[in-house]
Amino acid sequence: MADIVRYAGQGFIDRSRRWINGQHEKVLTAITRCRTAALGGHRDRCSGCGHTAVSYNSCRNRHCPKCQGNARIRWLEQRERELLPTRYVHAVFTLPRELAPLALQNKRLIYGLLFRASAATLLEVARDPRHLGAEIGFFSVLHTWDQRLQHHPHVHCVIAAGGLAPDHSGWISSRRSFFLPVKVLGRVFRGKFIAGLKTAFLDRKLEFHGPLASLTEPRCFAAWLRVLFRHDWVVYSKQSFGGPEHALRYLGAYTHRVGIANSRLVALADGNVSFRWRDSAHGNKKRVMSLPVHEFLRRFLLHLLPPGFVRIRNFGFLANRQRATLLPLCFSLRGSRPDRSTPAPQQPTRSTVLPKCPLCGGTMYVTERLSSAQLLVRPPPLPDGSAA
Repeated sequence: MADIVRYAGQGFIDRSRRWINGQHEKVLTAITRCRTAALGGHRDRCSGCGHTAVSYNSCRNRHCPKCQGNARIRWLEQRERELLPTRYVHAVFTLPRELAPLALQNKRLIYGLLFRASAATLLEVARDPRHLGAEIGFFSVLHTWDQRLQHHPHVHCVIAAGGLAPDHSGWISSRRSFFLPVKVLGRVFRGKFIAGLKTAFLDRKLEFHGPLASLTEPRCFAAWLRVLFRHDWVVYSKQSFGGPEHALRYLGAYTHRVGIANSRLVALADGNVSFRWRDSAHGNKKRVMSLPVHEFLRRFLLHLLPPGFVRIRNFGFLANRQRATLLPLCFSLRGSRPDRSTPAPQQPTRSTVLPKCPLCGGTMYVTERLSSAQLLVRPPPLPDGSAA
């Protein structure tokens, strides 16, 4: 990814001044500097053979494809102690394509509403005695892309396959082959999201620019909302994927992802970027797509989140306000108890995975911290009297 940004250079930013902003430039700069001498580094020494090597620091930008691996490992370490001894299910709530332009102009509001509406839908339908009749717990992860890097906002929800009885006296498990009816989830989700849109419009919190400028008129906005009611909204529910040991492996595929991973990039040639994508419309067949560099970067930058926006959120008995009391109760009712050997979520730890020596396979330890000034090669000083 860094090679693509360097290839585009400042010319891409200059040509895109109509829409590019400071956050875009900051992310692109971070990607190009990630794991280079510009960010400093450290000298590592092998505990076995004494081999030394210099490693460069990461940018730690959450939109950088290189920096998400360690963040994912640390997050999974923190979540491991919260996984109940039960099956888990996976649900996906997707916004209709008609809402994508509005979402791009109101990212913080629309993405926040997507979280709240999907979570309220799951909690309400699961609490209904006609379906499960229980208080569930889950976490949601926001993704805004599809396989071709186009704008496609949706949330992945990973849910324990059961929940607390209304009086907290027992645990209610769902059927193995069925969790909640997706048609009911879709209709409730649609109603809650559109109600939130109406409230935001009345409170004048929505922004309309360009082709959407006409929606500032109440009649036009009401007519536009009616179109959203003409078809069902998509909620997809997968079959359960086993117990907590399977859940951890499964979670890693959905948390801390960016629009595209470096592993999907195939080639950069003749001003075009080629990358692999999975065609879900034709049996998930793997294909290769080529895009001009400027179009590839434009699509990548569509998926930058607003500064400070939280893209992984907990709900139900996993919500921050209830987790301390309800999660131990869930473990007790399941005949188990949380693993106290794992550090508490309030005290995150760095991953214990340390680099290995390329010569003998021993463990590499940091022996010296190096600044960028120490690592960057400086040109020789100019002779006395020369122009600076």
